[in-house]
Amino acid sequence: MDLDRLTTEGRNPDTMDIDTLDTMGILRKINDEDKKVALAVEQELPSIAKAVDIIVESIKKGGRIFYVGAGTSGRLGVLDASECPPTYGVSPELFQGVIAGGIKALYSSTEGAEDDREQGKRDLSEKGLKDIDVTVGIAASGRTPYVLGAVDYARSTGCRTVGIACNKDSELEKIVDVMIAPEVGPEVIMGSTRMKAGTAQKLVLNMLSTASMIRLGKVYTNLMVDMKASNEKLLARARRIVKLATGAPDEIVEEALEGSGYHSKTAILMILKGISREQAEEELKKADGFIRKAL
Repeated sequence: MDLDRLTTEGRNPDTMDIDTLDTMGILRKINDEDKKVALAVEQELPSIAKAVDIIVESIKKGGRIFYVGAGTSGRLGVLDASECPPTYGVSPELFQGVIAGGIKALYSSTEGAEDDREQGKRDLSEKGLKDIDVTVGIAASGRTPYVLGAVDYARSTGCRTVGIACNKDSELEKIVDVMIAPEVGPEVIMGSTRMKAGTAQKLVLNMLSTASMIRLGKVYTNLMVDMKASNEKLLARARRIVKLATGAPDEIVEEALEGSGYHSKTAILMILKGISREQAEEELKKADGFIRKAL
């Protein structure tokens, strides 16, 4: 295995003395390196936009989005997928994380699992992949066998594919439809890709899911109006969202939320147009879920 050509495996010349520094000195070094991550992601915005368009098209057709990764990359995919249902009110089936080693790998290291290319194929095949789905392969190196196997299988089904890595000209780049490759450079600690590479991957995943949900009408202004109010904190947030969107008094907000089954989007339209729940739901259906269109 040739690690020398991978920038993520390089030795960072700016942190060679990190073991001689006091706590504040160590933290400044880490922070200085982290500042480079957002700029590296910025360079990939055109590719990220292409990936978002593919995801939106897939969801409109009834497709699902699969994040596939190993280690830190896999955990980040599971994290982003698991946050979509409560934030945007979508089915847990819409965004799914597939991680080498299965559930155990979320809390315990199973590093050997990433080397099994065939297992990547098997794990994804168990999801009943369709050609309207999208598979997003995540691997800091761009060469993880488990991820490559899963992406190979996805291609064989006609599924669209996206790659996220932090090295250019990777094996992953050669087999995906769209490649997103923010080059964050060598890590603070050589090879510790949970740091800058992991941060870059998280930023990209944030963009993929958030931009897709905005494009699908899950956001009004900058409010998460399809959020599932499933606990006290989220109930309080739902009240605040409806109040900010409408400017209505608290009692009107509460009445509309109760009348809408605590669905913020419906409650907002009920207040702004002075209509019933049934009418609001019908208006939203005609507007493909977009409040602005319904208004």
